[in-house]
Amino acid sequence: MIMKKFLEYLRTNTFRRNLIAALISVSALIIIVFFSLRFYTRHNQTIPVPDLKGLLIDDAVRILKAQSFDYDLDSVYQVDAQPGLVIDQDPDPQTAVKKSRTLYLTIITRSAPEVAFPELIEKTLIESRAILNSYGLKLGDTIYRADIARDVVLDVLFGGQPMQPGRMIPKGSTIDLVLGNGQGGNQVEVPDLTGLTLMEVRFALQGSSLNLGNIRYQGMVTDSLSATVFSQSPASGQALIAVGTPIDIYLSNN
Repeated sequence: MIMKKFLEYLRTNTFRRNLIAALISVSALIIIVFFSLRFYTRHNQTIPVPDLKGLLIDDAVRILKAQSFDYDLDSVYQVDAQPGLVIDQDPDPQTAVKKSRTLYLTIITRSAPEVAFPELIEKTLIESRAILNSYGLKLGDTIYRADIARDVVLDVLFGGQPMQPGRMIPKGSTIDLVLGNGQGGNQVEVPDLTGLTLMEVRFALQGSSLNLGNIRYQGMVTDSLSATVFSQSPASGQALIAVGTPIDIYLSNN
């Protein structure tokens, strides 16, 4: 009985009008949602990502703001690289994106991070160069000193001052190494005798395993004990000389 009445209702004009109205409403809702989403997502409204690599960050930011992009920054440190330089970006240049998209930029940091200075004493020159490189440090001057070990680190200098392991130092710093010359006690540095009396000269030369050579006076010498050295040969600061080499001195009563 109920089924018969339902089938009779389906044949009425009222049902047909309600069905048509429902179909129109659903179609209208679908159309409204479709075009609303197209407007909200700005369908087909994209712009290419600018090429920012190689620009300074201030210039890159001006370009991004002019084109309504947001941005996020990350930084890395590179030795000898210009601080503030953009070296990478995501998305890549010319990628089609929507306005207000966030671009991720990697720039060179303006300040070097610090590293704990490594232990180099008694390491070879080759080992020390590799260690310095792994810590992001530069090898500067190599200064040779009389020692039986050839090219073995005897001392480490930073800015002319001795360095201790563990001390924090800016990455990219230049380190000087004092190395053995492999000749041990056979050669020594020439001491500076300027301003010393004859007695002081004898003591200094004895400590350096060198001999006193010719002694010459200049001008009127009234007191030879108080006369001081104003010149010497070989001069100090020259190349290493053999143990026992005589040093000539010139004294005066200035």
